[in-house]
Amino acid sequence: MAQTEGPPAWRVAVTVPQRYADAFEEAFADGFTAVSAFEGEDGNWTVEAFAREKPDAGPLGIRVALIAGAVGIEEPALSLEKLPETDWLAASYKAFPPIRIGRFYIHGSHIDERVPPSSIGLTIDAATAFGTGEHPTTHGCLQAIERLSKRIRVKRALDMGCGTGILAFAIAKSCGCPVLAADIDRESVRVAGVNARVNRVADRVSALISDGYRHPMIGERGPYDLIVSNILARPLARMACDLAAHLAPGGTAVLAGLLAHQECQVLNAHRAQGLALVGRIPVKGWPTLILRKR
Repeated sequence: MAQTEGPPAWRVAVTVPQRYADAFEEAFADGFTAVSAFEGEDGNWTVEAFAREKPDAGPLGIRVALIAGAVGIEEPALSLEKLPETDWLAASYKAFPPIRIGRFYIHGSHIDERVPPSSIGLTIDAATAFGTGEHPTTHGCLQAIERLSKRIRVKRALDMGCGTGILAFAIAKSCGCPVLAADIDRESVRVAGVNARVNRVADRVSALISDGYRHPMIGERGPYDLIVSNILARPLARMACDLAAHLAPGGTAVLAGLLAHQECQVLNAHRAQGLALVGRIPVKGWPTLILRKR
């Protein structure tokens, strides 16, 4: 599906029992700028995705039907709606106050206050890429990065699925090392590049478009002492072998984007590649996993 620059204009969603939410995330794996899942008042979960252009409901409906048949439930209704045209960025600025996560002080460029003493400032505006510090997965990753910056020495780092680049900037500023930031979405890479200049880390953070670990520069810059990946459970599990191949011996990985019931799936995939769980940071039902390569 072709994508153009600009804010998401379309939303698709299905509502299913919780244990099947991760399966239906696969239906929205391609062609969407963001995918999320959340619990409704009735205990069922809504899986929603956003796109910049109108999705083709035909193939999408077929994917949903096939997944429903595979897990043995009635095909859920597929909701497709056009989002209202509004200055959503301006509205987001007003609704985005500064956030404190450990030493990190995340704020939009509209905030005139100085960064508090002994804090690490991260300037991130609401944008067409994921990662402003508000989501529990980003929150957990920032906690993990702060913890690791005090315990391990990081010479080279990789942010796989960088979004706005917030995690790459946090690593560069707290660990003082070069960071390669990669994302499959062209718009995310553009936003990360702009944000790197705003945060004055463009000399340490490089952003590139890559489908997983396929870009040759990812191999050339490695192996990495630290790999952070805040995406979704199934892609995390699928890329476990690639992560292990690019992680230095004794290196650390921080994984997020998974719900509590998806933790075993992600852990088992990485344990099979010689990684061991050394830390876990749960934030509102979204665990962040810290693993180390033997």
